[in-house]
Amino acid sequence: MAPVPPGIRLLVSFDRDQWYRALTFILTFLLYTSFHLSRKPISIVKSELHKNCSSVSDLVTMASGSGSGSGSGSQQPSLPSLQADMDCSWKPFDKGNYKQLLGAMDYSFLCAYAIGMYLSGIIGERLPIRLYLTVGMLTSGLFTCMFGLGYIYNIHNLGFYIFVQVANGLVQTTGWPSVVTCIGNWFGKGRRGLIMGLWNSHTSVGNILGSLIAGYWVSSNWGLSFIVPGLIIAAMGVVCFLFLIEHPNDLKSIHAQNSSPGKSVPTKSWNGVNGHTEVYLQYKDNKSQSYDTELLLPKDTMCVPVQPVVVVKSESKPSAISFMGALRIPGVIEFSLCLLFAKLVSYTFLFWLPLYITKAAHLDAKKAGDLSTLFDVGGIVGGIFAGVISDKLGKRATTCAFMLLLAAPTLYGFSMISQFGIGPTIGMLLVCGGLVNGPYSLITTAVSADLGTHKSLKGNAKALSTVTAIIDGTGSVGAALGPLLAGLLSAGGWDQVFYMLMTADFLALLLLLRLVMKELTSTKSRPLSTAELKEH
Repeated sequence: MAPVPPGIRLLVSFDRDQWYRALTFILTFLLYTSFHLSRKPISIVKSELHKNCSSVSDLVTMASGSGSGSGSGSQQPSLPSLQADMDCSWKPFDKGNYKQLLGAMDYSFLCAYAIGMYLSGIIGERLPIRLYLTVGMLTSGLFTCMFGLGYIYNIHNLGFYIFVQVANGLVQTTGWPSVVTCIGNWFGKGRRGLIMGLWNSHTSVGNILGSLIAGYWVSSNWGLSFIVPGLIIAAMGVVCFLFLIEHPNDLKSIHAQNSSPGKSVPTKSWNGVNGHTEVYLQYKDNKSQSYDTELLLPKDTMCVPVQPVVVVKSESKPSAISFMGALRIPGVIEFSLCLLFAKLVSYTFLFWLPLYITKAAHLDAKKAGDLSTLFDVGGIVGGIFAGVISDKLGKRATTCAFMLLLAAPTLYGFSMISQFGIGPTIGMLLVCGGLVNGPYSLITTAVSADLGTHKSLKGNAKALSTVTAIIDGTGSVGAALGPLLAGLLSAGGWDQVFYMLMTADFLALLLLLRLVMKELTSTKSRPLSTAELKEH
């Protein structure tokens, strides 16, 4: 008999629950990657909506000069027609206030996202997450494609683009509370920082893929820069409907049917007194399949009865937590306000970094988009690093505060060094991405899951979606303000934008000081024990 290949031995070494856990990890990773993939094109297309028209102006000047010097018999195109043919910007973004208009588009999306996020978590706890997320992804794909259709159908109405951004912002709020709830249901607290640090790299992976896809078509047909990501997120919505498992308990009915195809009652073995194994019947309430029956096992000093004794557990399902109840969980308010400023910085880079590189490094839209992906590469490393360190130390707030303390001076260094060429810019993009996105990643994933399963909730898992929505919704207020302020301040120079970003980082740090002091003085803040690390 031939030996079993090592790869097969590795595959069969995992049990069924581990395979389902891996499926949930990979699937939710890909689902939210598609969300960020569909948000990125607007930042790439900005430099195409308003181009640097100096070369066109020079061409017009040369044409007008040659026309005046030529004879009357020669036929030269008129100046207005030449300007119309060579118009290089997309109306209505061809005027001097284009930065304010582009900032207004960002603000419309992010403001709708922030408002909708507070409602999304509450709604998501009361609806099947799989269906809720599927509808959100399909409609998000529709509105993303609609933005690209503006190019194909030559739409120059600002109201159309604002409407699409607002609608897309609202439907995209279905994503984050849903995927965090699923991943929180499947993974316990052991190594949560590391697992969610790896998992949260979907944000940066989506930004990178979105930049590459949008950059491929931005110069030739920027409409496809939106249509292709829109089709991708819609397709992932179908995948979500077919494969997403919200909670491990959802599989119990399937396994029960497979193990007992008839109406026979399943049995379960328990270790009895003095090493004897007794077999008991296991019953389930047909009306409430999410709760198992509970066996009354005797104490060691008593004999094990021959007849099985069964008590049917009758209790109501845990009710969804209220908005104010979630706010009373210790740490929710501090981390929510901290994320407001941390996300302000991160989303300003998300929406304005390619345009800044275009202006500062004098690169075209595609090269600037490709270069901006390095910020997200640094973000992947920073998110994983923050998760590992917080797991080792058992101090989430302290880890975030340390990275925020380093981020502010690094941003100032980036604003100075980015004018000295591509090489220094690449290095600073990687460092800034790690320090800016590290705290943002940790708060939105591991911290949200920790607070959503806080001991004060007494095991009520229905709070996870609401807590996640409150934290990310408050952060989304900052995400809406950051790009808007960047659009207003950049008119007076990019230095003002970086001063605003550094101030936001310092404010985020100040909001965590109370929790940092509590962690440093508390005896409960300790590295996770071996037993805790095994729980996942």
